[in-house]
Formats: sequence, structure tokens, C-alpha cells
Amino acid sequence: MNDKLLRLKKNSILRNMCAETSFLSDQLIQPIFISEKITDKKNIPGLGDNYVFNINDSFRQIENDLKNNCRNFLLFLIPSQKSEKDFNLDFQSKTINQIKKNFKDDIFLWSDVCLCSMTTHGHCCLFDEKQNIDNHKSLNALSKIAITYANAGVDGIAPSDMMDGRTSKIRLSLDENNHDLIPIMSYSSKFASNFYGPFREAADSSPSFGDRKHYQLDYRNKNDALRASKRCAEEGADLLMVKPGVYSLDLIQPINNLTGLMVGAYQVSGEYAGINLASEKNLLKLNEGLFESWHVMKRAGAQFIITYGARKSKELGFSVK
Repeated sequence: MNDKLLRLKKNSILRNMCAETSFLSDQLIQPIFISEKITDKKNIPGLGDNYVFNINDSFRQIENDLKNNCRNFLLFLIPSQKSEKDFNLDFQSKTINQIKKNFKDDIFLWSDVCLCSMTTHGHCCLFDEKQNIDNHKSLNALSKIAITYANAGVDGIAPSDMMDGRTSKIRLSLDENNHDLIPIMSYSSKFASNFYGPFREAADSSPSFGDRKHYQLDYRNKNDALRASKRCAEEGADLLMVKPGVYSLDLIQPINNLTGLMVGAYQVSGEYAGINLASEKNLLKLNEGLFESWHVMKRAGAQFIITYGARKSKELGFSVK
């Protein structure tokens, strides 16, 4: 394992994110969707003030988020052209470069690394001629994406595909290309969940056939989830993550105990939408519901939380430090 403690100390946002004795706004990570295909921002059903943006609108959103102490982002990029195997990454590279050139170290920019928004079939992998997962080709494609994003200036890599060996492949590729200080925040225990619907709408990533149960985790199996996170830790991940977050509370502390690594929780789109839609029906107050849910995940041991409400952190009283 290539364990470099310097990776998690590169700037104040990342140090705050990993501060163990505080609950700071930098420990809340805001997903942001940018599409090459749209001209006007697109509503995401159920997710309130979250949208799919074009690049110019995303700049205005990030500027506004910074005013509200939200400066830690997880980027999802949706190209206009999809493929079966050869991916043109010009849009992704240009977008990352423009964001980092404009905002520099005022933000920490994680980028999701997966194939689902790029493939014609919407799966997180490549297939062979018999429609079996081609793990080798999938890993090569994922590592190429990670290197492209790193070269464009992204601050951290977040692989979400759940292919066997992807963390070690990406770590090796980053190290060989002079990106040894870029951290990997791995989706290490990611279940084939029913709570990803609004995300798939936003990311244009619904599978055109079958489902993802043959590579994502079975939500009935705790030991598989522990093994998956242990493997990611051994392969060089710097941070681990459970997804969906609220439905994986029982795993957070055991994974930390098993690996010694910080473990975060992704409050996924369906979980967030449940709170948001209930608030629209006046069944609860949105901010109070979010505040409670975040503290429950923190109570369960989550070091950081990816949530579609991170931009509300100042409104809810979270400080930068």
C-alpha cells in the first residue's frame, strides 16, 4: 500500500475535512452536475435547489456556494457523446481546467470517476462480446479517466464503479504520472440500492439493460461490504465511503475499526429527496431534518458527508473552522 500522509494535508479545506474533533462545513461535500448537452440549468426531480448546469451556470452556483461557506465539491460530468469503448474526454478536461483556473484553491474539487455517464448502455464498466464484464479493459479506461482529470487540475479522485482492483490501478497510474499527492476517496462500500433515482436522472446514467447487482454490493450482506472497504484500503485509498449513507450506518464504525481509515457517508439522492419532499408537504422542516440526519451520520462515525444540502451549511450554523 502506498500510504502517503501528506495527501490529506495539502490545503486547509482538506485538513478541515479530516479534522476528527470538529464538525465543520468543509466536512460537508456538495455534489455538482455539469452537462455538455444543456444550455439552461435543468431541474433534478426531488432535489430542491440542485440542478444540472452548463459550465457558465456552474460558475455562478459555485460563487454563490462559496459565500455560504460551501467550498468542498464532488463533480459529476455528463458528456454529449456516449460510446462503447473509446471515450473523448475533452469536455471533462476543459471543464475541470476552467473551474480550477477560476476558483483555484478557494475550493477543493473531487471528481467522480466512473463510466456510467459515458457509455451508451449506462453501466459502470465495459463488456466483452458475450456481454460479460471486461474487468481489464474497464480498469484501463477508468485509470485513463483519472489521469486525464488529474492532468486537468482536479484535487481528488473518487472512483465509484465498484470494479475489482480499480483503486490499486488508479493509485498506480496516478503515482506513475507525477500525481502521487492526489488523494483517492473511494466509494468502497457501495450497494445496489433503490435510492439512486434522482441521481441517475441528473447524470443520465440509467442502465439500458439489466441492473448493477452483478458488480455493486447486495444490501443484505454486511461481510461483503466490510471486505470491499478493506480491499480498497489495502489497494491505496486515502478515504473510504459508504453509500447510501443513512442506510449504511451500521457499517461506518466497523469499517474504520477494520482499516484505520476515515470513513464518510454519501447521503444519496433518494435519501435527500425523502427529506426534501416531506418538507414540501409540510411534514417536517427541511433544514431541521437535514441537520438531524447529518448528526446521526456523524454520531455513527462518519468523518465527512456528501449531501445535496451542503450549500446550506452556513444557514445551518456550520463554521469553516
